[in-house]
Amino acid sequence: MEYAYLGRTGLQVSKLCLGTMNFGPVTAEEDSFAIMDKALELGINFYDTANVYGWKKGEGWTEQIIGRWFAQGGGRREKVVLATKVYGGMGDWPNESKLSALHIKRACEDSLRRLQTDHIDLYQMHHVDRNTPWEEIWQAMEQLVREGKVLYVGSSNFAGWHIAQANEAASKRSFMGLVSEQSLYNLNARMVEMEVVPACEHYGLGLIPWSPLGGGLLGGVLKKIEDGRRASERIQKAIDKHRPQLEAWEALCADMGENPADVALAWLLKQPAVTAPIIGPRTMEQLTGSLRALEIELNDQILTKLDELWPGPGGPAPEAYAW
Repeated sequence: MEYAYLGRTGLQVSKLCLGTMNFGPVTAEEDSFAIMDKALELGINFYDTANVYGWKKGEGWTEQIIGRWFAQGGGRREKVVLATKVYGGMGDWPNESKLSALHIKRACEDSLRRLQTDHIDLYQMHHVDRNTPWEEIWQAMEQLVREGKVLYVGSSNFAGWHIAQANEAASKRSFMGLVSEQSLYNLNARMVEMEVVPACEHYGLGLIPWSPLGGGLLGGVLKKIEDGRRASERIQKAIDKHRPQLEAWEALCADMGENPADVALAWLLKQPAVTAPIIGPRTMEQLTGSLRALEIELNDQILTKLDELWPGPGGPAPEAYAW
């Protein structure tokens, strides 16, 4: 396994991050335990979750599964860089969602209890809260850091100017501020290159791409359908929209002798701002197969072809649109 520093911190994380969103609703607890054990065996030390995962409001089902896995001992908690999130609704009453100081404090305490741990390594804001001032947010986060309950703070689904707002406000308080941003980023979704990526590079945030395979679109979907697998309605619409690109994409990967999913991950790992794409394996085979992405070499010719197939916005703003 290869490791990288998370943004401007001294914290080393594996260059693949284990996403746990499927644990519970899709992947049974026993299988989730096996995947987490195997990930550690493979050297993956960066695990991402959220208090809303499990999709049973207020229960934190996925966090509970991870907590029971930690409780087995064997150095599991000590080896893992644990990331979770706050913002999503955990109930129907006021102050049971978003980023008020009250909700941040309560949500953190609840996550710690479910995860059966005394601290969260990376506490991420799952969405920007446009109604809560940064002074309040940072005051709450600073308190958690002082208490040793949180080590680092990150963001997810922020715009570039939200990152700037957040870290300028943190700087005035002599607080470290955001060290990472988790964004939708893949070959077919490159809008973050306009402003989020430049903001991450300027402020020293590690970029953690979610949905690196575009919800399965970049994982060899045409070949899978050809082999008899059914596509969801959402994926079928995306196939209809991008069929010529997908045909060329899968042909290029076949010429390389590589799995499309691995090439898609390798491309993200090639991007300078990226720390670790989030992989969401449902099977052991998918988990072990993901490591191939760390070995794939993408030369300039291949990178040019990928840009032609999956063009980005045209660079950072304002060059991307001004001329």
